[in-house]
Amino acid sequence: VLLAAYVVYLGLGAAVLQALERPAEVQAAQHLLREYWELLANHTCLQGPALLRFIEGTIQAYKSGVTLEGNTTSLGRWDYSGSFFFSISAITTIGYGNLSPSTAAGRIFCIVFALFGIPLNLVLLNEIGQLMLLGVQHWAHCLEKAFHWQNKASFLMKTSTLVTGLLLFLLLPPLLFSDKEGWSYEEGFYYSFITLSTIGFGDYVIGMNPDRTYPSWYKNVISLWILFGMAWLALVIKFGISVIE
Repeated sequence: VLLAAYVVYLGLGAAVLQALERPAEVQAAQHLLREYWELLANHTCLQGPALLRFIEGTIQAYKSGVTLEGNTTSLGRWDYSGSFFFSISAITTIGYGNLSPSTAAGRIFCIVFALFGIPLNLVLLNEIGQLMLLGVQHWAHCLEKAFHWQNKASFLMKTSTLVTGLLLFLLLPPLLFSDKEGWSYEEGFYYSFITLSTIGFGDYVIGMNPDRTYPSWYKNVISLWILFGMAWLALVIKFGISVIE
């Protein structure tokens, strides 16, 4: 029964996503094709295969973090702050996919680094989650002693923890992303949940816009937000698991 419910849930999700996203995909494909043929028609010196090779090279360079700026190229994704953020995304298993090692040595190191880093990350997240849980239980006990509440104290503290976590990790960060990245609030909220849940599609990643200047503290603060936000969301998901079971 559980397996059947799981498959039905996936099937419903696939049907809804197809209905929502497929028309936009078809429209984008038609627009790209029109632009391609208009460019070839207006610039007869261009040849189709050469243009496709240039487009593919540009896409590959962009994936590697290199973009054209006039007659020069921009670098910066593999500076120390970018590398540190990649390390966080690797051992937390977020894996955005927008940045990855391109050298054989870098890939081998990434395997070894993740092999030991993922267990270390899980242990740390578990400890942070336990500390959060102990804090909730401590304050609930204090309320019980002060106001002689029984079940009310535990319910109040759990509700307060949920609301505080929602504010700190899901509702307020999109305002920062709107300011630093130029995203809408909906895009920032989407990025927050996709990141903290470790889904990590990679369609939105902070600090990657070459047209923007980011403060030095930005990625470090976001790394801490990811760490504590994942611990909080893990507690919420754990509660959801207990309800389902």
